[in-house]
Amino acid sequence: MNGAIRIGTSGWHYPTGAGTWNGPFYPKPRPKGFDELEWYSRYFDTVEINSTFYGQPRPAVAAAWAERTPPGFLFAAKLYQQFTHPRMFRARVERDLARQLGTAELPEKAIDALVAANQADLDEFRRGVDPLATAGKLGPLLAQFPPSFHDSPGSRMHLAALLRAFHGYQLAVELRHKSWSDRAEETRTLLDAFGATWVWIDEPKFKDSVEQPVIPAGAFLYLRLHGRNAKTWWHHADRDARYDYLYTVEELRPMAERLSEVAKGMQRGYAYLNNHPRAQAVKNALQLRALMGQPLEMPEEKMLIERIGGEPVKSPATR
Repeated sequence: MNGAIRIGTSGWHYPTGAGTWNGPFYPKPRPKGFDELEWYSRYFDTVEINSTFYGQPRPAVAAAWAERTPPGFLFAAKLYQQFTHPRMFRARVERDLARQLGTAELPEKAIDALVAANQADLDEFRRGVDPLATAGKLGPLLAQFPPSFHDSPGSRMHLAALLRAFHGYQLAVELRHKSWSDRAEETRTLLDAFGATWVWIDEPKFKDSVEQPVIPAGAFLYLRLHGRNAKTWWHHADRDARYDYLYTVEELRPMAERLSEVAKGMQRGYAYLNNHPRAQAVKNALQLRALMGQPLEMPEEKMLIERIGGEPVKSPATR
């Protein structure tokens, strides 16, 4: 898994439903004591943690992740939704309060105080990922903002405060609204001031989507591939349907070529596949590695590509 660009998937735990990884990637039935993360780390040297978006990371859990992965493995940790998705977080807080209090209502100011991120919340996140940092296994932090987060004076203040709060970490910022690319130079200047990088996004494009005709500049490279399901992106029966997409080799090839070119001038880079249903992300991640000339080191890796979808790919060295 050598090379300047580390390639992995967004998450590793998809145990149930039609999109489960049991069968396509993980053995089915599972052996007694089977460990998903240990299995995953046989094939990849990095992963993007999804669970830290839905709940504050816990030090004991992070320490266990570090112990269960080999030397050199790196985790990218998505920031807790309280920091990047305040409306989503507020709705969650209100639902939780409704369950706890029944018909009783809290004043809006009280809810505002519960929702607003403070120093204690920031410190809790830092403590949660600290075992990974101590073990030398913490890669970038990902600040994923929603498409509704558009460029405005208030949004820039929020972004600047977040950049300041996590200054000293590798921070990748995913900005998805077109207004940020309309003022691309100002956006890059703000990110550069804190050593952060602008996430390169592959996803369906709409009139309000961020425009990235070239790979965004930054301290390091961070690519997220969400799939290209334009028809079901906004209208889908469940959240997983949005990401139910399998890239073809010909769709991946231009990205591999651009990544390889950019990697020549960078010390580090990361690419994560988020088209997770039925382990399609696993297949595409392995294909992307092969296209970039990163050898598939075990025979099982080639077998996985065939089992998950069956489109073989040869690395540049063997074409």
